[in-house]
Amino acid sequence: MIQNKRIFRSGARRAGFTITELMVTVVIAVIVLFAIGVVIADSVRGWQKTYDQVYADVRTDSYVVRAAFDGIVRKAVGYMHQVDPAGTWLEVYYYSNNYAPQIDRYARIFYASGMLMVDYGTYTLGANPPTSSLRTDIICENVSSCVFRDDGRSAQMILTLDDGSQSVEVTTSAVMHNGS
Repeated sequence: MIQNKRIFRSGARRAGFTITELMVTVVIAVIVLFAIGVVIADSVRGWQKTYDQVYADVRTDSYVVRAAFDGIVRKAVGYMHQVDPAGTWLEVYYYSNNYAPQIDRYARIFYASGMLMVDYGTYTLGANPPTSSLRTDIICENVSSCVFRDDGRSAQMILTLDDGSQSVEVTTSAVMHNGS
């Protein structure tokens, strides 16, 4: 009988882990998961900070302003435009479409009340007044200063955007491509 007990004890031993081994494994897994979580959280914070800097309002507005200014000036005729002597506005004239027999539209870009705006309208040569407004769009806000300059067939804009937390200066120019 004694012999049977020995066989039973050695043969009946169950495979598995002890409670101590399980506790050590769980503690190591928790430490590893915590470290991975810290790394991921830090990466997300860094990415969010970079994203906020790149796509902050004034930075995004600076891209929008450049594109809008370039689009308006490029379709204008080179021999017909006006710049305010103080540099507060720029007015350009253009054809409404490719088949228009004469220049029949204008766009006036101007700075007013902390905003950069553009006024679109019809243009009639010889009429009094020669222009009538169709619509006025706001290009961007947070404008602290804006100056327009004329350089023959090109126009330049120097604009400062400031939302209180950051400031961006935009200097852009475009060539008037239409007409002769």
